[in-house]
Amino acid sequence: MTTPILQVRDLHVAYGKVEALHGANLTVSAGQIVTVIGPNGAGKSTMLNAIAGAMPANGAMRGSVMLAGHDMAGVAIESRVARGMCLVPEKRELFATMTVEDNLHLGSYRRYKAREKNYADQMKVVFELFPRLEERRKQEAGTLSGGERQMLAVGRALMAKPQLLMLDEPSLGLAPLIVKEIFHIIVRLKQTGVAILLVEQNARAALQVADHAYVLETGDMVLEGPAHELASDPKVIDTYLGLAKKTA
Repeated sequence: MTTPILQVRDLHVAYGKVEALHGANLTVSAGQIVTVIGPNGAGKSTMLNAIAGAMPANGAMRGSVMLAGHDMAGVAIESRVARGMCLVPEKRELFATMTVEDNLHLGSYRRYKAREKNYADQMKVVFELFPRLEERRKQEAGTLSGGERQMLAVGRALMAKPQLLMLDEPSLGLAPLIVKEIFHIIVRLKQTGVAILLVEQNARAALQVADHAYVLETGDMVLEGPAHELASDPKVIDTYLGLAKKTA
């Protein structure tokens, strides 16, 4: 049996005396899309930040995070990226006054610094996935539309050639047609072999593209299973999909 790309075991995260995540367990295998759905404030972004090693000063965590069988305890964010873990945060965090191309080059900086040969070849892969970025390669990132900025944020992460790509609310603030396009791209990303951990409030869209799913509510994993099974679970339909249908 192959080692999962990501194994999270008994993960607790607290801010001061308040525990935001209570013993979360999660597994992502190679070439798999795993989604975590749940309401706003459930602890989804907290979990991603803890996995990525991006804990704030007042945060504390316990439990284990394993990347391809290696314990990430005490491993800094930069080293986690070097080992193949990339997080695309909810706020995208692009350099607005830099061009699309320069933002992408920053994504491969670690590989350039490590003197990897052909580190820039990944740009071709990114442009094949996102032709619009190639068209706008000389534009400043701040002039892009919301959907294009999301594409650039994902493209920049892909420049690092990650084993695991973590996406925090990629559809947030985007128009429905753009959301559809972003989820099509997520499916295409899976075909490149990268493992994807997708955190989303848009449960309907997330369950359509994912292989496996977890439901996180107020810091607790309350449900998990194959995505298609959760999509037909009465509790999920009533709490998440019914609401999505009414507001779609």
